[in-house]
Amino acid sequence: MDKCTLFTLCFFTFIIGIKTHEKQLTVNIEPRKQDCFFENISEKQTVELDYQVIDGGHGDLDITFQTYDPHGRILLADYKKAGNTHTLTTQLTGDYKFCFDNTFSSFNTKTVFFEIIIESDDDFGGGNIDGINSEEVYELKIQDIQDIVNRVRSDMNKIRVLQDVIKSIEARDRNLAEENFFKVTTFSMIQIIVMIVVGSIQVIMLRSLFDDNSRVHKIWKNLESYR
Repeated sequence: MDKCTLFTLCFFTFIIGIKTHEKQLTVNIEPRKQDCFFENISEKQTVELDYQVIDGGHGDLDITFQTYDPHGRILLADYKKAGNTHTLTTQLTGDYKFCFDNTFSSFNTKTVFFEIIIESDDDFGGGNIDGINSEEVYELKIQDIQDIVNRVRSDMNKIRVLQDVIKSIEARDRNLAEENFFKVTTFSMIQIIVMIVVGSIQVIMLRSLFDDNSRVHKIWKNLESYR
């Protein structure tokens, strides 16, 4: 067996042992409420969590986030943050709980983008592949191949997470721009209406002062007579 064939066989044997489970959610958390989500996770697994508040319902972009293990113990906790990224290694097998708490908000509904990536590596059986003797395994340094693949996989996961974060931040910025546009438009319309009303009152008052039959003119004359 040549070295190229051996490398390919070792590479795909290692890749088969990689298991990745990924979920993405976009949820609305009502004011004064808490929503929790459950995921069954085995022990010795790496869990990457990322969340971003992409819309605050004309309010602050923040949420309280907590992660619980199967026994109800708090593993992670963020208080009133716009987003964060966490990585943890599970020690127990069971249902893990992920909660978003918006009870501190009285009126604003929060829209949250949430992503969870669960990874596990099966044992890599270098040296037990049929047709490969110990000398060939030693020559190609199977451990080096495993380290390279680990780095490639880690970099790819980081790129994917970064792309998701950028996408959620872009959605948040778009919502902020739309909210600011609504505020500016509403304030401008109110200003225009106030200016029209005040201008109309001023015109009416001035005309009434020079009209002998108007009530304003009579009141003005009476005030002058008292002086």
